[in-house]
Amino acid sequence: MYPFLRLFYQLFLARRMPPLSPTDIHISHHLCWPWDIDLWMELNNGRTLTLFDMGRIPMAQRVGLIALLRRKRWGLTIAGSVVRYRRRVRMFDRIEMRTRTIGWDNRFVYIEQIMMVRGTVTSQAVFRSAVTDPDGIVAPDRLLAELAPDHPPITLPDWVQSWITAEAERPWPPELGA
Repeated sequence: MYPFLRLFYQLFLARRMPPLSPTDIHISHHLCWPWDIDLWMELNNGRTLTLFDMGRIPMAQRVGLIALLRRKRWGLTIAGSVVRYRRRVRMFDRIEMRTRTIGWDNRFVYIEQIMMVRGTVTSQAVFRSAVTDPDGIVAPDRLLAELAPDHPPITLPDWVQSWITAEAERPWPPELGA
């Protein structure tokens, strides 16, 4: 089941933090509970993705995106992700999560997140996200004009550009059984 109580708690905490600009870092803290682990007594990879929500959604609140989405009746979706797992997170480990927007292109906003335990990075993820309206994807330039009109443009890092290029080469729909 989705951890709504944890999300509401993180939103409660974020509401009491100062606002952020779109590219500032949001820091949150979490605990790896017994229901987050797998058979190997470490954080389940699927739960890792869910915990990353606990950083992205409160960050969106702090930058003013949640209020903008409500006002415009826009939606928010994840259109892709890539995750690098490097260190185990064990039951009752305290996790520090850092979340930031690293840039955007003509369709998507790219968000980087890292999890750390005792100062060591355990995993890193990059999410391709999109804001939607009834006509489809809202261009990031339009979104930024509403959210932070004076924010300077930023360039995506080369490694993110390489991921975008690799994703564009992957066949869609997938060729199952070929």
